[in-house]
Amino acid sequence: MNHKIVLASNNAGKLAELSQMLTPLGFELHTQSEFGVPEADEPFGTFIENALAKARHASRLTGLPALADDSGICASALGGEPGVHSARYAGEPKSDARNNEKLVASLASHEDKSANYYCVLVYVRHAADPQPLIADGSWKGEVIAAPRGQGGFGYDPHFWLPQQQCTAAELSSDEKNRRSHRGQALVAMVEKLRSSLV
Repeated sequence: MNHKIVLASNNAGKLAELSQMLTPLGFELHTQSEFGVPEADEPFGTFIENALAKARHASRLTGLPALADDSGICASALGGEPGVHSARYAGEPKSDARNNEKLVASLASHEDKSANYYCVLVYVRHAADPQPLIADGSWKGEVIAAPRGQGGFGYDPHFWLPQQQCTAAELSSDEKNRRSHRGQALVAMVEKLRSSLV
């Protein structure tokens, strides 16, 4: 039996990553744009509050269970910035290239280039669900000035993984799903979803 879930995002990269891991488990993921749902406001200062707001918004407008993520990159030397502002760090319109340029420039005068990708996933059974399922993951690396690799999206070409000696954009999609912040959060979420469906 397929369990239909609305993904509270229109990001094709996220849909591909999440679908690759959820489809084999019997979950049928649809973007909110398929239902004409506009993007939710994300006025909060934390990933978890924004993810919950997005999930409730998508569920309320579709009547379906909803899965939302909020994720970004947090640079240690910048006090966790860009953080929840990662997607629009360089302003509107959203641009991965300009976001990366701004992050590299912001870190240029800092010796500490360490950063981590962070992801929180929230699943609500219905819009007013008092017991949302929540899972998170963190992926440590460093920000490098020159981009490397063609894969991934967002900050991936600048996110250096010392242990692998490559950027996130140089990993295969399978490898990235195993290691990434979203992959970690999703593994934890899948376990919670399995338990909740029993």
